[in-house]
Amino acid sequence: MTSGSTSIDDILKARGLDNGDLVKASTEQLTFKQVQKARSGRPVSANIQGKIARALKACGGDKKPA
Repeated sequence: MTSGSTSIDDILKARGLDNGDLVKASTEQLTFKQVQKARSGRPVSANIQGKIARALKACGGDKKPA
């Protein structure tokens, strides 16, 4: 990992989100498998990166603790 970069796993943990939150928020065909692949640090296509970024944006702010 390069200096200053943050993994998608770190971003989701900081926001209190899980894979299901991204899949539900996505208006595209984003799957649990695609999100898990990205979270594990494996390379994903630019198309999947875009889907994840748009789903993350759709999730908005942090989840409220129950």
